[in-house]
Amino acid sequence: MNTEIVGIVATYGITLLLAIPLGKYIAKVFAAEKVWTDFLKPFERFIFRLSGIDSTKEMNWKEQMKAMLTISSIWLIYAFFALIYQDKLPLNPDHNLGQTPDLAFNTAISFLVNCNIQDYSGETGVTYFTQHFVLMFFHFTSAATAIAAMMVIYKGLKEKSVTTLGNFWDFFVKSITRFLLPLSVLIAIILAFNGTPTSYAGKDTVITMQGDTTQVSRGPVAALVAIKHLGTNGGGWFGANSAHPLECPNYLTYMVEMIAQLVIPIALIFALGFYLKKKKLAYIIFGVMTFGMLLLFIPTIQGEMHGNSAIAAMGINPTNTAMEGKEVRFGIPATAYWSTQTTVTSTGSACGAHDCYMPMTTGAELMAMMVNCFYGGCGVGFMNYYIMIIIAVFISGLMVGRTPEFMGHKVEAREMKIASIAALLHPFLILSFTALSCYVLVNLPNIHWAFQPKNWLGNPGYHGFSEMLYQYTSCAANNGSAMGGLTANNVFWNVTTGVVLLFSRFIPIIGPVAIAGIMAQKKYIPESAGTLKTDTGTFGVMTLAVIIIIAALAFFPALALGPFAEFFSMK
Repeated sequence: MNTEIVGIVATYGITLLLAIPLGKYIAKVFAAEKVWTDFLKPFERFIFRLSGIDSTKEMNWKEQMKAMLTISSIWLIYAFFALIYQDKLPLNPDHNLGQTPDLAFNTAISFLVNCNIQDYSGETGVTYFTQHFVLMFFHFTSAATAIAAMMVIYKGLKEKSVTTLGNFWDFFVKSITRFLLPLSVLIAIILAFNGTPTSYAGKDTVITMQGDTTQVSRGPVAALVAIKHLGTNGGGWFGANSAHPLECPNYLTYMVEMIAQLVIPIALIFALGFYLKKKKLAYIIFGVMTFGMLLLFIPTIQGEMHGNSAIAAMGINPTNTAMEGKEVRFGIPATAYWSTQTTVTSTGSACGAHDCYMPMTTGAELMAMMVNCFYGGCGVGFMNYYIMIIIAVFISGLMVGRTPEFMGHKVEAREMKIASIAALLHPFLILSFTALSCYVLVNLPNIHWAFQPKNWLGNPGYHGFSEMLYQYTSCAANNGSAMGGLTANNVFWNVTTGVVLLFSRFIPIIGPVAIAGIMAQKKYIPESAGTLKTDTGTFGVMTLAVIIIIAALAFFPALALGPFAEFFSMK
C-alpha cells in the first residue's frame, strides 16, 4: 500500500515539475516573445490567409465573444448532421449505425462545450470518422476556445487602460499549434508504444484464457486518448474509458494520462504569474486550488481504502477495502487519485466505476464539480476562480471601508452583478433540473414513450438521487463523468442535459470576459499603501472562504439528500 501511495505522490510531483516550465513557455507564446516553436509562424499565417482572418486586428471583448459564439454555432450544426448520418460516411469498418436526433443533439453539444458526456458506448455509438472529425476535432477546438477566452482576461488584467484585448483567433490558433497539438503527438506516441491501438482495422476476433471467442474493438485509440486528457475533455474511445486495458495498458500509461489531465490547468495558473509578472499572485491562486483539491482527495482515499463498514462487519472483506469498481492493476489509491483529479478538472475520464465508489467519495466528486474552480478545465478553471476573486475583492473592500480594486481597476456594481449571475447560474442549473427529473420520475410514471422514466435508475433511494444529481452536476461543470446506474440515452435526458450543457458553458465564459473587458476600460489606479493586497495568504484564505460558503449554501441540502444520507445509512 505504501508503494501505491508513493506512486501517486510521484505522479503529482512530476506534473508540477512539468507545469512550471510549461507555464513559462505558454506565457511567452501569448506575450509574442521568442520561443523555439516560432518556426510554426508560416503555417499559422497560412491558416489565417486560408480562413480570411486578420490575426493582427485588435478586438474588444464583445467582438471576441461574437467570434466564439459564431464559430461554435457552425461547428454544432456540422457535428449534429455528421453524427446522424455517420453510417453513410467512410471509416466505419464495424458498420455502426447513425445516432438518433436526440442523441446526436446531446453528443454534438457535449463535445462542443468540452464536457464529452457519453450517452452511448464509444465502441458502438460512433464511427472512426466521427471519432476523428467530430469528437477529436472538438477535443482540440473546445480546449483552445476556453484558453483563448482566458487569454482575453489575462490581457485585460495586464493592460492599464484599453478597449481592445488582443485577437481571439490568434489566441485560438496558437493554443493548438504551439502546445495542444505537439504535446498530444508526444503523448500519443508514448501510448502507442505501450500497447494502445492505433489501427484503422475493425474488430478483432480473439480467444480468451477461458477459451471463449469474442470480438474486441480497436481503432486509432492513442490519438484520441492523448488529446482527451491533455485538453481536459474526457470521452473515452471505449465505453469502459481508461479502465479498458487497451485505453490504459500499464502503470506508465496511467501516469502519463494522469499528468496530461493536470499539467495544462496547473501550467495556465503559473502562466498568469509569468504573463503579468506577478508570480506571487499565481502562487497564492495555485495554493488555494491545491488546498481545495486536498480537502477532497484525502477523504476520498481514506474512504476507499477503509471500505464499507457494513460489509466488513459481516467478515466478507477481511482487508476492509472497497474493491468493487476499482482498477485492480494499479490499486485503490491510484483509482481514488484519478477520481479526484478527473472531477477537480473538467476531464471526466475514469479508471474505475463511479457508481461503485463509497458515498463520501461520490460526495467529494460532486463537490469538486460543484465548486468547479480547483484547477478546473483548460482555461475555464481560472475563469471560474476569477469570478470568486471578484466577489472576494468586493466583500473585502467593503469590510475595510475602501473602494474594491483588483489589478488597478475598480470593482463596481456592474461587475458584481455579472459575477453574481455567473456564480448563481451553476447551482441554479444543477438543482432546478435535478428537481425536474425527480418530479418526472415520481409524478409521471405512466409516460412510456421516449421519456422511459421507469428505466432511468438502477438503484432506488439515496443512491438513485445521487445518480440524477451527478448527471446534471457533471454537465454543468463540463465534466462528462457519470454514474453507471443512470440510463440516460432517452429524449428526456438527452435534451435536458443538452440545455444544461449549453448554458453552463458559454455564460460562465462570457461573464468573466465581460468583467475583464469592462474593467480594462476604466482608469488605471496605481497601487498605494492603502491598496487591498490580493497576492497575500490572507486574501487567499478569503477567496477560499467565499468559494466554500457559496458552494455550501447552494449545494449542502442536495448533498444531504444523496451521498451524505447514504453514508449515514451505512452506520
